[in-house]
This record gives sequence, structure tokens and C-alpha cells, in this order.
Amino acid sequence: MNISPRIIATLLLSIIAFGTVFFHYVEGWNWVDAYFFSVVTLSTVGYGSLVPATAIGKVFTTIFIFLGLGIFAIAIHEFGTYMVRKRQDHEDWLIARLAHKQGKHKHHHHHHHHHHGEPTKPAEDYEAVANLDQDPEP
Repeated sequence: MNISPRIIATLLLSIIAFGTVFFHYVEGWNWVDAYFFSVVTLSTVGYGSLVPATAIGKVFTTIFIFLGLGIFAIAIHEFGTYMVRKRQDHEDWLIARLAHKQGKHKHHHHHHHHHHGEPTKPAEDYEAVANLDQDPEP
């Protein structure tokens, strides 16, 4: 599933706005309390400081929770996928940079310790990649 951040944000804001309007008019809460209840309920924090008193308010809240949790779950999934992708892109960039630097190093220094085709140890690779993050040279 790949839903744009704009659509997810629109869905989240829409359900919070819808809940806020509903609780304001049906439960008679002020706008701040209605908004607060909507966010606290959808985030599953549920402080318990506000509770719907009407039957329709209670039924609506159960539907609101299921819809809202679905939207929140999609948002969290998409955010997690985005973060993993960004991390992988950064790692790929560092590895490409390391390969470029090692290639440059091999061309400039003919007396290097690594023989062509000899694999490096994972610890050496990790250290070299970690050092690239601090190295300002592109």
C-alpha cells in the first residue's frame, strides 16, 4: 500500500474535524473539549475525563474509534515504510560513496594493503561507512 502523505493527512484531519463537530453538537461540549476528546480517543490514550452521555454519542464513538484507528494504522504504516526507505537510501548512498572513495584510493595509491578482489571484513566495511558520515568530501 502506498498512499500519499497528503491523502493520509487529509483523512486524519477530516475524521478529527468530523468527530469534533459531532461531539460539539450532539454532546454539547465546547469546541476545545470536543477536539480534545476526538484526538485522545483516536490516539487510544483515552484519559477518561470526557465520556459521551447520549446513546447516539456512544454508538458514534465506537464507529469513530474503528474508522479512526484504521486511518491511524495506515498513517503509522506509511510513516514507518517511509522511514525505512529513507534509511535504506542513505545506506545505499554511503555504500556508493565508499565504493567511489575506495576506487579513488586504489588509483592514487598503488601500494595498498587490499588486493583486488579480496573481500573486506564486515567490521572494516562498517567502520568505513560510519566514517563517511563525518567526511565532508562528496
